[in-house]
Order: sequence, then structure tokens, then C-alpha cells
Amino acid sequence: MNTKDIRTSTDPDLAGSFAAIQRAARSAQDLAIKTNTSILVSLDGKDVELTAADLIKMRDNETKQSQSALINS
Repeated sequence: MNTKDIRTSTDPDLAGSFAAIQRAARSAQDLAIKTNTSILVSLDGKDVELTAADLIKMRDNETKQSQSALINS
């Protein structure tokens, strides 16, 4: 398996695909939250089910971290 970061690719389409994948993941999370369903993700090579409640907690933590970074800068 190639572990090279795709964002460093010399092919601009390939390098840009990372942002597209992130947007698609965020969209899937949004839909799961809206419909109160779970999504399956792979973390460290293991399949993990994330419930809507898990996703909301993750979003809250992201918000707290970004607010903390703004305060500390």
C-alpha cells in the first residue's frame, strides 16, 4: 500500500481529491446527524460504527478546539 500523502502529488487533480474526499465525508456526517443514523468508518484499519450522537460530540470537540486556538493566538 502506498502511504505517500496524496496532497503532495504532482497531479493537481489527485492532490485536489483530498479536499473533495473531506467534503464528501462531512456531507455523509451531516446526513447521518439529520437522520439520526450511524455511519461506518475505518479507523486504524478497523471498521467502527459512529452514531449520530458520536458525530455530534466530535463536532462539539472540533468547535471547542478551534475556539481555544483562536483565544490562544
